Amino acid sequence: MAEAPALRVHRGTRAVQRLLEHAPSAGGLALWVSHQDVDDPAAPLLSTDGRSAFYGPGFDALPLAEQTGRVVHTVLHIALRHAPRFRALQGLLGDVDRELFNLCADALINSAIAHHAWLALPAGALRLDRLLAVALLQPQAEESALLAWDVERLYRALDDRRPPQAPAPRQDGRKAAAARALGRAHAHDLQPAADSAPEDETEATRAWTERLQRAYAGDGEFSLLRTLMADLPRSRTPWEQVLRVQLARALSPQPGLSWSRPSRSWLANRGRAGAHGRLPWEPGRSATRAVPRLVVMVDVSGSVDETLLARFAREVDALSRRLECGVTVVLGDDRVREVVHHAPGRSRLRDLVFTGGGETDFTPLLEEADRHAPDIGLFFTDLEGGTRFQPRWPVVWAVPGLPGRPWPQPGFGRVLELR
Repeated sequence: MAEAPALRVHRGTRAVQRLLEHAPSAGGLALWVSHQDVDDPAAPLLSTDGRSAFYGPGFDALPLAEQTGRVVHTVLHIALRHAPRFRALQGLLGDVDRELFNLCADALINSAIAHHAWLALPAGALRLDRLLAVALLQPQAEESALLAWDVERLYRALDDRRPPQAPAPRQDGRKAAAARALGRAHAHDLQPAADSAPEDETEATRAWTERLQRAYAGDGEFSLLRTLMADLPRSRTPWEQVLRVQLARALSPQPGLSWSRPSRSWLANRGRAGAHGRLPWEPGRSATRAVPRLVVMVDVSGSVDETLLARFAREVDALSRRLECGVTVVLGDDRVREVVHHAPGRSRLRDLVFTGGGETDFTPLLEEADRHAPDIGLFFTDLEGGTRFQPRWPVVWAVPGLPGRPWPQPGFGRVLELR
């Protein structure tokens, strides 16, 4: 096992020493961080790019307790991989607002460490319970909220910015504007992360996760990390990749045996083996179906996120073209509202208008899908409903991430979380 680097003198040295005195195991995380002094007068008091902590000229003038609070805050940004996770979220969503993401990460960390008397946070530091109550209108006890929310889920819940209207930038919705107002008084400490190879990112995530888990175990019930376990960095398989595998398995042509035609090898040797023997009849192969069939069911009861639904539609459109399968779309809530058919390789789910608003009952949609004899069915829903019908074909339940509670269990099929 690699040894942590020795402590080097820098503007945050006294704060790191104080951290090691009060939380030895969690404080050891600071020894894996590169600490660098910055002489630029315009530099923030403390910031990070996900690897190093950068100390501005005014940092050593702060009270020691506040120095310690800021160092703990920054070390946890690095250990929880917030800067690389911002870049990974950009890869999934395209447009991610750095300021809003920074606010989400700050709120999680501040709420986790604020109760320790040996450190201090800046006056008015943003806390998770206030962010939830003001921006999302979801009052929740701080400790239970920390155990339910991670930074990606919190960001998605807050980002209600309107679509861009060129050349003007995107405008905040009510949630994003409220969150931005709460954090306006504080400098944002997450700098852009440096580029690195995917395998290096995976290894760094694994290493930091192990360090966090050891630190949590070492400090026991008073650990700084006790309530931050929901935000641990994880190496997740993207849902798009899982969906591609599921559909490829179900919709790719599966050749079957045909006893009405001989195999090519039997024809090539003319049915003979040697001078006198004859090979037994070898059947050829033929496709088991002319065109694979996919049915997409969409719950339009009003509880499904439109942005996530658009991402899901784009992914299914791309897969249907690649696999050249016919697509039937069934829209509904407590009853079937609309059925749309698409020719093989020509689906355009992203152009459909989803209207509904009733209660949710999966039974009518599944029964309608069954009439089209699909090879596999995709059901986009939040799983808030019931069903009295279980089809014979496989079902994938595409479910938006539900922070704070487990998914209802449908009883059959595979649940795929979309994040």
